[in-house]
Amino acid sequence: MPSFLSRPTVPVGDPAGPGMSPSTAGGPAPFRRALDTLRAILDAGPIRPELELEEMPAPQRLAPFAAALSGEVAREEDEIIATGRLIVLYDPQGRDGWTSGFRVVAYIQADLEPEIAADELAGGVAWSWLTEALEPAGYADASGTITRAVSESFGAKRDDPPATELEIRASWSPTGDDLAGHVAAWCDVMCMAAGLPPLGVSALPDRPGG
Repeated sequence: MPSFLSRPTVPVGDPAGPGMSPSTAGGPAPFRRALDTLRAILDAGPIRPELELEEMPAPQRLAPFAAALSGEVAREEDEIIATGRLIVLYDPQGRDGWTSGFRVVAYIQADLEPEIAADELAGGVAWSWLTEALEPAGYADASGTITRAVSESFGAKRDDPPATELEIRASWSPTGDDLAGHVAAWCDVMCMAAGLPPLGVSALPDRPGG
């Protein structure tokens, strides 16, 4: 598998990045430490059996340096019930609203029970999942959107049941260089959005006749 984590993204036409020589194109020390953290998380194996993380190409042009992970949450039957992407951006020059030159961008999409999707408080609850998960890691200037979508089928697919989805798009600035807690927070929210119980807590079995 190609290692996208070891490949900094730079603006097209400037192979070494702004103000950098080819010999330093691997990135400044804070970004290299961030890459080491992401590699260590991937090398450590699954955080929980339902969750799988992989490297993915980071988007271009958003920052001089970037790395990205993708995630999937699956049921025992290998049915994918949630997906996500986490992008770590780094600009040595810093930007307004960024702390320590870093910005983290997260995306999560998960299947949602119709009765939960109909709850007007669902968006606020999902946002609280994220902010509470990020508190131990330390963050600033979080922003984002929560979307609940209902898909209905017609014509030849009219018998398919309606599908409801929850989508979380967010970004925030870490208050330090250690990104392990931010990756863990993203994983936790992805699993919560998928309806998984917290680690160490078993889901309650269905009631007989329920």
